[in-house]
Amino acid sequence: MHLDVQDLRNFYYRSTLGRAAQANIRGRVLQFWPEAQGQTVLGYGFAVPLLRPYLPDARRVIALMPAPQGVMPWPAAMPNVSVLCEETLWPVETGHVDKLVVMHGLETTERPSDLLEECFRVLGPGGKALFIVPHRSGLWSRSDRTPFGYGRPYSQGQLEAQLKRHNFLPERHQHTLYQPPSSRRFWRKTARFWESFGDHLSVVLSGGVLMVEASKRVQASSGPGEKVRSGSGLRVLEGLTGAKPETASARRS
Repeated sequence: MHLDVQDLRNFYYRSTLGRAAQANIRGRVLQFWPEAQGQTVLGYGFAVPLLRPYLPDARRVIALMPAPQGVMPWPAAMPNVSVLCEETLWPVETGHVDKLVVMHGLETTERPSDLLEECFRVLGPGGKALFIVPHRSGLWSRSDRTPFGYGRPYSQGQLEAQLKRHNFLPERHQHTLYQPPSSRRFWRKTARFWESFGDHLSVVLSGGVLMVEASKRVQASSGPGEKVRSGSGLRVLEGLTGAKPETASARRS
């Protein structure tokens, strides 16, 4: 189930809680990827709140939004890079993406396997993907006041297992949004404390959002090919083993 793009925009850009969530998640993304100099950065789902830091230096930034969700122009007051697309048929050439951010895309689709195959297709050699999903044990997946309360939440083990089945290699993970999903003044004032507290006790506390970075794993071809037989290396001995001694009559002739 996809949320409407207007609801997502209103949450991340017009609500206090959404702006706090945006700033927190974007800060974590920058810890994974501080820069994207000369690279192609692609966002899928509703990843635009996280892509703005890469606009000045990246070779290209593209924001894909699935048709069931809808699309909005982005970024404001700049040339539009936002594109409406089918969930599993992206208008992107194979192997041309260096960095891929998926947020509000994997947990909301009814075809996660096909979506992951499309993610794999567009990534180039050495490309990295960052999947951002609701954490199954976190408070945010239990509240429908935020976009993370919709769709299919994941545990770390579930997400990493699904990525491995589609030839991704999980490399790093991060939990975030330890603050309660509430707009009340007390929780907004203490949000930094809860994030810091959660970072130090992440083994005990569960953040509301799970982030997993994965690389594209390309396997060597195992199909049939031309077989080349190498010589035995013993032909130098053929003259010794193959010759027969001359008979006396042969010597007289």
